[in-house]
Amino acid sequence: MLPLLQLGTLPAPPAILVGLLAIAVVLLVGRLVMKVAWRLVIIAIIAVAVLWLLGMLGFQVI
Repeated sequence: MLPLLQLGTLPAPPAILVGLLAIAVVLLVGRLVMKVAWRLVIIAIIAVAVLWLLGMLGFQVI
């Protein structure tokens, strides 16, 4: 219980609201970036698989 008393007073509600809005913006941007990143990973997997299969069939692709 003692550490809770040492935290001091809570910030003003507008400061809490600004902090929560900043976290929401970071999460929203992160979701968009991860959406693009997943697409890039899937494209890379497909490209490597196609190159590997062509190499297995004897085609010199690189």
